[in-house]
Amino acid sequence: MTETIYQSLFVQGRGQLRRELARCLRSGRAARKSRTATDGRGRLPGMVMISERPAEVEDRAVPGHWEGDLILGENSRSAVGTLVERSTRLTLLLHLPDGKSADKVEAAMREAITALPASLARTITWDQGAEMAKHAEFTTATGIPIYFCDPHSPWQRGSNENTNGLLRQYLPKSTDLSIVTRAELTAIQDSLNGRPRKTLGYLTPSEKFTELIATTA
Repeated sequence: MTETIYQSLFVQGRGQLRRELARCLRSGRAARKSRTATDGRGRLPGMVMISERPAEVEDRAVPGHWEGDLILGENSRSAVGTLVERSTRLTLLLHLPDGKSADKVEAAMREAITALPASLARTITWDQGAEMAKHAEFTTATGIPIYFCDPHSPWQRGSNENTNGLLRQYLPKSTDLSIVTRAELTAIQDSLNGRPRKTLGYLTPSEKFTELIATTA
């Protein structure tokens, strides 16, 4: 029933949302992909599902739990990785100029996450994309477990999904992300982390994260 309602909102005229309405959507999509659709991806060996994730992750009271994903560029040929900390909404952007293969994603994740204090790098939640094929190697190298969302359940990474929507304001889907420099990504990351958030009492993610570092030092 819910999916039917969503689809009815998107169907206007000849099966498409009218252009003037599409421009108002942050995602820019004029048609909705059903959450019940399949995408043909196989199951990754050794996955630990989100149902087994520690209960402390849910209420965001304990920092250090991250949500991750890729945003894709033009024709899905390039990507930027995103990691969002659940309690502070701090965003880390992963530079992937050489592609989005599993080994490249694993190396970029490891570089980003090992720069953090151990108390602020407890778990990562990701979807079941092929870019996570090296998840076991990542966990062995870092000690940080990765938990996997159920298929077609982006709301299980809600903070990450919201951040990816904001990121599209800087990196539209038509962008060739392979030519975006690390310096440009850092500037975008700083901009996202410098936005005051109502959910943080109008502190910025950077300010909130700095508070956590001070209390865990």
